[in-house]
Amino acid sequence: MVKAIVFDLGGVLIDLSFENCVRAFVDILGFERIYELLDLSHQKGIYGDMEAGLVTADEFRAEVLRSSRPGAVPADVDRCMAALLTGMDPKKVQLLERLAEKYAIYGLTNNNEISVARMHEIYEENGLDWQRVFRKEFISCRMKLMKPSREIFDAAAAEIGFPPEEILFVDDSQKNVDGARAAGWQAVLYVQGTDLGACLANYL
Repeated sequence: MVKAIVFDLGGVLIDLSFENCVRAFVDILGFERIYELLDLSHQKGIYGDMEAGLVTADEFRAEVLRSSRPGAVPADVDRCMAALLTGMDPKKVQLLERLAEKYAIYGLTNNNEISVARMHEIYEENGLDWQRVFRKEFISCRMKLMKPSREIFDAAAAEIGFPPEEILFVDDSQKNVDGARAAGWQAVLYVQGTDLGACLANYL
């Protein structure tokens, strides 16, 4: 029986557009290196280092600005990062609120402080009381652990407090789904743009 549901954030709850993000870095900053850093599942270089907690958000901004056009400022980097996050389906807000009445709800994401702050804004813009719905968000840059490693799932399960087999994980990356299953969790692959409630139906 599932007692806790753990959601990936970007690509599952928040819609993503890598194309928008790349275009913003190039158009706003002239930062061509973004093509080397941004990946559909796991970011590379200093972007990946930020998500792994190896560099801070300020260090990331400074590194990007060193390769950007003159006059660019840290706020411009944040604007480009925000372009990755395109919004949230209101049906997902309603779904989360219903699920939170019956299950312990958590987030587990490979992410960074810049994007997490914007995600929280998107929740609030869509009327989601995320601090009430989520019991906790497990964020890679804070844990210094990354999906799909066994360590991040074990650490999250220890805090959640339920046996791994009673935890359901939802992610848009097959590698991360496989990582959760290897740690003993139930896990399901979600395809962005499809019905999240239907995706969960066979597990709940």
